[in-house]
Amino acid sequence: IQVKTVPTKPIEGQKTGTSGLRKKVKVFMEQNYLSNWIQSLFNSLSSSDVKGATLVLGGDGRYFNKPAAQIIMKIAAGNGVKKVFVARDGIMSTPAVSAVIRKRKANGGFIMSASHNPGGPKNDWGIKFNYSSGQPAPEVITDKIYGNTQSIKEIKMADIPDVNLSKLGTYKFGSFTVEVIDPSVFDFPLLKSLLSRSDFSFKFDAMHAVTGAYAEPIFVDVLGAKKGSVNNGVPKEDFGGGHPDPNLTYAEELVELMFSPDAPDFGAASDGDGDRNMILGNNFFVTPSDSVAMIAANAQPCIPYFKKGIKGLARSMPTSAALDRVAQKLKVPFFEVPTGWKFFGNLMDAGKLSICGEESFGTGSDHIREKDGIWAILAWLSILAHRNKGKKVGDKLVTVEDVAREYWANYGRNFFSRYDYEECDAASANKMIDHLRSLIAKSKKGDKYGKYSLALADDFKYVDPIDGSVSSKQGIRFIFSDGSRFIFRLSGTGSAGATIRLYVEQYETDKSKHDLDAQEALRPLIEIALKVSKLKDFTGRDKPTVIT
Repeated sequence: IQVKTVPTKPIEGQKTGTSGLRKKVKVFMEQNYLSNWIQSLFNSLSSSDVKGATLVLGGDGRYFNKPAAQIIMKIAAGNGVKKVFVARDGIMSTPAVSAVIRKRKANGGFIMSASHNPGGPKNDWGIKFNYSSGQPAPEVITDKIYGNTQSIKEIKMADIPDVNLSKLGTYKFGSFTVEVIDPSVFDFPLLKSLLSRSDFSFKFDAMHAVTGAYAEPIFVDVLGAKKGSVNNGVPKEDFGGGHPDPNLTYAEELVELMFSPDAPDFGAASDGDGDRNMILGNNFFVTPSDSVAMIAANAQPCIPYFKKGIKGLARSMPTSAALDRVAQKLKVPFFEVPTGWKFFGNLMDAGKLSICGEESFGTGSDHIREKDGIWAILAWLSILAHRNKGKKVGDKLVTVEDVAREYWANYGRNFFSRYDYEECDAASANKMIDHLRSLIAKSKKGDKYGKYSLALADDFKYVDPIDGSVSSKQGIRFIFSDGSRFIFRLSGTGSAGATIRLYVEQYETDKSKHDLDAQEALRPLIEIALKVSKLKDFTGRDKPTVIT
């Protein structure tokens, strides 16, 4: 095939964050913006991962994915890649891309997604690269990519026609091959006895995002859920005008249904690229931190994949310590890592980790190297199916709330909330973080914050136990003697400004207090955190954009 060398020059602002490069669509549509980053990525990989390599390409179906896919394939061919497996219409969830990379033994894969951020011509787009294990590229690679974006001079572009992504099949262009595939849909017959019950009701909200392509085949066609169990199941380029983030704010349609007098027994939602999830019962919300802990506590007896036991458990640092207590009871290794799924991958590859999660609605296991929204939902349904074995129609079923309350009775309740202040002025947000760093530098054990006594204040640093790599400045932590804590962190998942995230947690063993509303239980600590940080003074914000 003929390869054209396209002259270019560096473009500012192409530093990759924890979840790839995310900007507004109009930025990616600027001349060579996407091409520069893709070429810089190929320049950052070893020749064995490029020349003659096999790659996977997919995304969440958002606006700009289709033209972007054509650009990526042409640059891949121009750099000597041998084959690209691409999803039909370019639609493949993040966990599915990870699974296909592993199944096809590919050298890596591109994921076109801005995750839970809004889509459409005026909103967000993103791109990231996952390695041969299926996990996000490590910092050593993302740092190289950024360095190469600052010195790039040319783009290698194959002169080949666009590929018809709507038609399954193989397309050959000289030594370069594109195969359009339909990602596998897995059969879970164990769950059918629950979802097909006449006295069990189920609702899944695909939020007009990528899991709409899988939801009906899995939940209705295979598992027997009733027709109409899937809402917003048609993927749309602008996600139907919604914000495909499965939380209490943006999944309001599902939340309103699940907290109505005639609520279904089980409700769930997933996000733009299918790697996040939200779990609800009848008039009951399970926090993501509790969800991963409850899955882990019930996994071995309820989920066949874990019959032989749990290797280890892990959570991101801001996630509540509920999972820590499960690991302690199961007597398995436990790991606390920075935010970013790539930190779990090394532990999984070393055989030290089975189940992990983040408070940002991400849950997963070592079956792939990404968080997996559908997997988490099926895990919860597996718990309910196991607990309701042998029950006749009309018998009282074990519910989501029953599972949660039994867990709290055994382990205690970790009250947890996250406040997101989105699109803050970046300079002001960084000044606030600098202010907090100055406070922790002067702090000492025993300092009083209202009724709380300080045990530790630091800027979280992680040393990877597998490869020894160090990740510093991962979040400002104030941890108190009773296990309560608050954390401030700047998020890298937005496409404009800065998102300040405040995480607040309090542990409670008293069963009589387990029914308290989380905001009520946490109010004193939230007030202290806001006062200490001077968030309003620095940003002008008097309330968060989203409360979880």
